[in-house]
Amino acid sequence: MAVRLRMRRMGSHKRPFYRLVAADTRYQRDGRFLEILGYYDPKQDPYVFKVDKDKVMAWLQQGALMSPTAEGLLRKEGILQTFQQDKATAKKSKKSAPVAGESVENTQ
Repeated sequence: MAVRLRMRRMGSHKRPFYRLVAADTRYQRDGRFLEILGYYDPKQDPYVFKVDKDKVMAWLQQGALMSPTAEGLLRKEGILQTFQQDKATAKKSKKSAPVAGESVENTQ
């Protein structure tokens, strides 16, 4: 199952607002989804974008992809930069960890 973070259109005629959701790619834009992560209201000045950062980070760590619009909004909020930094530090810590079978010397 491929999961994608994308916008789900809500609201009435000519008064849209969007929910950021985690959805299976096989379902329609406004169809079934797995979890609501936040919302975006472009009609207010300035626009309103509220998102649960922890939920988004959890989905990204599990391998969820993003639609171009969702990616742009998350980049503006700084969530993607945080995710990329966390990913980079995880790679560094894996490289510095001793490999199984290697002896670790005490230098005391």
